[in-house]
Amino acid sequence: MGSFRTALLKSTWIRQEASRQHAAAKWHNWLMTPDIARLANLIAASDRILLVTGAGISTSSGIPDYRGPQGVWKTQRPVEFHDFVRSEDKRVEYWDQKLASAPSIEAAQPGAVHRAAVELEQATKLEAIVTQNVDGLHTAAGSSASVVIEVHGTTREAGCLDCGNRTPIGPHLAAFEQTRTSPTCAECGGLLKPATISFGQQLDQLTVARALQAADACDLVVALGSTLSVYPAADIPLRAASRRSVPYAIVNLGRTEHDRMPSVTLRVEGDVGDVFSEAVNDALGR
Repeated sequence: MGSFRTALLKSTWIRQEASRQHAAAKWHNWLMTPDIARLANLIAASDRILLVTGAGISTSSGIPDYRGPQGVWKTQRPVEFHDFVRSEDKRVEYWDQKLASAPSIEAAQPGAVHRAAVELEQATKLEAIVTQNVDGLHTAAGSSASVVIEVHGTTREAGCLDCGNRTPIGPHLAAFEQTRTSPTCAECGGLLKPATISFGQQLDQLTVARALQAADACDLVVALGSTLSVYPAADIPLRAASRRSVPYAIVNLGRTEHDRMPSVTLRVEGDVGDVFSEAVNDALGR
């Protein structure tokens, strides 16, 4: 009698759980907009996805963007590269800017897009991440160094302009705060600069080559949280979409410079973290 009752209760629980899961699936499908469903289908059908990410994916992590209504360039004037090289005053100004932004960089945690990118890599569906961001959050989330391409460099390191030696930026920021003198390289005595690309500074050609190779190899490109207004980084998705007719999806809150281009397959307006994470979860059957 006891075993019969146990079996009956178990059977009832199984039916109830199946009903609950069915209801949850129906609710999920009802919530998913047609655009998110289309993005999920594109992701599900692809095996070599190229993500192109911008500042909009990190604002939820507490890092301000540069060109938005509350952007960095509304209150700060960027120091151009030639001024940094020629003037100690400009170098001090530049290091001051990096010192002021350091607490938000150190406190930032990866957001929904960073985590979703890791899931795509784990599912072996990711070709590369070409990021315009310098915050290092893709790597912090767990993305492999082999897939992360930081076209504008990283604020987590300093690089020597003479010998190219790279070192963690923390000790240099601490020394600058104490001395108020721009740091120099311990190896050769050359000028040290945070390893980000400044206005007027040439992009690293090996990094650009990696990005172009990824654009030539991908079977889907998704631009996330970028206005696609900074070149040559904004050319990367077009290399795949316009030259090779690869499907091209854009997810952003606000207009982008590629919105009206005929090579764009799908344009989704909305919170980039919510949209992309939902699409990835659906594409991976989660």
